[in-house]
Amino acid sequence: MLENRRILLIVSGGIAAVKVPDLIRRLRERGASVRCVLTESGAQFVTPMSLAALSGDKVFQDLFSLTDESEMGHINLSREADIVVVAPATANIMAKMAYGLADDLATTALLATDKPVMIAPSMNVMMWEHAATQANLTTLQDRGVHIVGPGAGDMACGEVGDGRMAEVMDIVDALGEFFKSRIEHGPLSGHSALVTSGPTHEPIDPVRYIANRSSGKQGHAIAAALADLGAAVTLVSGPTQEIDPPGVKVIAVETADQMLAACTAAKPVNIAVCAAAVADWRVAESANSKIKKSDDGLPQLSLAENPDILATLAHAGKDRPRLVIGFAAETENVIDNGSAKRSAKNCDWVVANDVSAGFGGDENTVSLITQEAAESWPTLSKQAVAERLAARIADHMKNS
Repeated sequence: MLENRRILLIVSGGIAAVKVPDLIRRLRERGASVRCVLTESGAQFVTPMSLAALSGDKVFQDLFSLTDESEMGHINLSREADIVVVAPATANIMAKMAYGLADDLATTALLATDKPVMIAPSMNVMMWEHAATQANLTTLQDRGVHIVGPGAGDMACGEVGDGRMAEVMDIVDALGEFFKSRIEHGPLSGHSALVTSGPTHEPIDPVRYIANRSSGKQGHAIAAALADLGAAVTLVSGPTQEIDPPGVKVIAVETADQMLAACTAAKPVNIAVCAAAVADWRVAESANSKIKKSDDGLPQLSLAENPDILATLAHAGKDRPRLVIGFAAETENVIDNGSAKRSAKNCDWVVANDVSAGFGGDENTVSLITQEAAESWPTLSKQAVAERLAARIADHMKNS
């Protein structure tokens, strides 16, 4: 359940921070990626260098670092994770969370996040039992913050009682259970989805091919977002550098013919999202050996049209998915061209994106086009686009 999960780990200032290196190690052993935010007081117990070495990523500390803000920014930092974990969560940071204070990078990221938050409280038993801490705990629980621990036992201060940070493996297990529960009880639980992603490579000869400029980032993000809402997702992907999304069945293909065959084999499904940039044409007869330059002039390449995967899925008769969504990569007249594609392909929705600035970036500017209307979304990260689209799909499946 933790494979390829992105965890933002906030380390605040308590003696239990010395357990954090082991927590990072255990999470990474299970395939999770960990990015750390270290508070000023947390740095009194564990060093940035040790966290960076174990996480394999930069450690963020300063809210007012111009370099960090230009490269990452506290908004992106708080939203590019699957979950935010505060361990240890001291009485101080719990109070700041309850009252919405944001006076450093950690609390600013917590206030700016739109992702689930889990805390592992750690403090002296009297501090834990104090009415103010218990009131703050209730407030956080009412807001949906997940709590793991604390446990009871000997403390660094010499007292015995509740307030010990949960053991490392208890936190790891709690994270695994969180992701498992979200999938099993998500709004798309019981639904199956097919997503296509990436480009296709149509061979000219053994060393050359025709392709589109697609990174696969958007399609992979959509597959992950649908799986996080409980759908059983099959991702059919052309060649890409993107990692396989967690909880998703991935089928790797190269050509449009292979992609169509994989999509056909994946049916029946309730939802189909065709985000792949499928090459429109292929060489009618690819060469078995490398085509050499010749004094006789340029080689003559005869092109043939590739199968239209979106149109095939959308016109598929009784086994047609209940919701078929296509993508339209446009450089001009985005909504008009996207609307025309929706009608021509007989799909239910089209996500039209403006690619005039190029492919491969981490952001996307899209419009969601349905039979009823065209809705332009602001420029968002591709992950945010995927999550918003997945939420709309869940609403549609619930109400249709």
